[in-house]
Amino acid sequence: MRRNHHFFNLPALLFLTTAIVASSCGRQEVSNTTGWRYNHEGSGGFEVSQYREQELGPGLVFVEGGTFVMGRTVDDVMFDWNNIQRRVTVSSFYMDETEVTNLDYLEYLYWLNRVFRAGEDGRPHQVYMNALPDTLVWRDPLAYNEPFVENYLRHPAYHDYPVVGVSWVQAKDYAAWRTDRVNEMILVDKGYMEWDQRDVSADNFFTTEAYLAGLYRSDAVTRRDLDPNNENRLIRREDGIFLPRYRLPTEAEWEFAALGLKGNTIDERIVERRQYPWDGQHLRSAERRTRGTFLANFQRGRGDMMGVAGNLNDAGEITVPARSSWPNDYGLYHMAGNVNEWVKDVYRPLSHEAVADFRPFRGNVFETIRDEDGSFLERDPETGRLIRRLDDPDDTRQNYRRANNINYRDGDAMSQLEILDIELMEGEEAEDISDTQRMYSFGETSLITDQTRVFKGGSWRDRAYWLNPGTRRYLDQNESANDIGFRCAMDRVGSPMGVNR
Repeated sequence: MRRNHHFFNLPALLFLTTAIVASSCGRQEVSNTTGWRYNHEGSGGFEVSQYREQELGPGLVFVEGGTFVMGRTVDDVMFDWNNIQRRVTVSSFYMDETEVTNLDYLEYLYWLNRVFRAGEDGRPHQVYMNALPDTLVWRDPLAYNEPFVENYLRHPAYHDYPVVGVSWVQAKDYAAWRTDRVNEMILVDKGYMEWDQRDVSADNFFTTEAYLAGLYRSDAVTRRDLDPNNENRLIRREDGIFLPRYRLPTEAEWEFAALGLKGNTIDERIVERRQYPWDGQHLRSAERRTRGTFLANFQRGRGDMMGVAGNLNDAGEITVPARSSWPNDYGLYHMAGNVNEWVKDVYRPLSHEAVADFRPFRGNVFETIRDEDGSFLERDPETGRLIRRLDDPDDTRQNYRRANNINYRDGDAMSQLEILDIELMEGEEAEDISDTQRMYSFGETSLITDQTRVFKGGSWRDRAYWLNPGTRRYLDQNESANDIGFRCAMDRVGSPMGVNR
């Protein structure tokens, strides 16, 4: 019987294998819709990025999302009943490994002072002044804390300690500044910007939004545009080069990350619902080498901040350096103790009952971009009445919201008109809404307003109860304290299964 012997051409086989791998792993070269080629001048120049994975931003760690029971895990000793349990789902995101430190914030202050230069009278620019932490938060009328007032922020001995005395508004501004600096450096590293910071001023500094809007041209290097009508272009959002914004984490994200339930999960079962960012109900380490050491920096009892001389335990008379304790299962330090941390949410006692069960958050404000003629709903200067503008581009969008959702249906004037079922027809005007027709205004009989923000985590001067991630407190967004700091977060785009772990 004759056998047929098949001889394979090795170079051809390698080429075929490479082609198969490239077609399965690389970017799509031809449109499934039109058959036109992508990234080709002859086909019109429609570009498809070779995006593969979100880069890990400086200082961040990956937090894989999932479902968890948000809220109370211990008795509510304050009887606030403001953290009732609710199962929610949190998307994957990124979070700072540590609290923002004094050194981090000093870099921010230096940049502001250099770019927003002092006036002719020698006084610092108001932008710089607005960013300064309140160092007087350390002052106590019945304690000698002046050394902290003078030294805690700026002395190099405290560089690695978490910054305090920063309000929620200041923390939000820091996150916006950090976004621009990180994205600016990405352009520099990839060769899309010639970088020289010596001549940067308040008139020409880089912001991500200005660049994407085409308003930033100084030192910008363009890339070849495949559009046959153009020669060069700036980087676009579609290129996938810029990172999402740094921001404050939502309350749900912060609580989820603090619990670190990733380390307590077996086959999609959470074997123990944690009371703290570590296992068990105890506050001391059970490991042989560190047995008896406290797992967080907090106040053990009245007048006991750090233990006894010769054995200071956490060595935290006040705060401690940002990497002093053990990280939780996500690799995050001090998710209990050291300093409380601002989160993004507006405070309401019953938020846990009202918010969505997917990516819960209270504090949304939906706005339209205003043009030079005014806003969506404007007041007639002659009659003082509210007039609907008919040329607003968002007028016909079904899902467009004309108000904030901090409260329940009590946002701007248009929301009030919708509540009263008043239709503004073309050419007609609506009378002002009387005070008796408006929704209840928070803050008139309590300290809870639309400017009240949540902070969580417990601090160096708090008892163990506040170390539980489910506990929550609140403060006005313009106030600060010597036990409140913050850390930043960033959205995860694409698959929740990140590779940057």
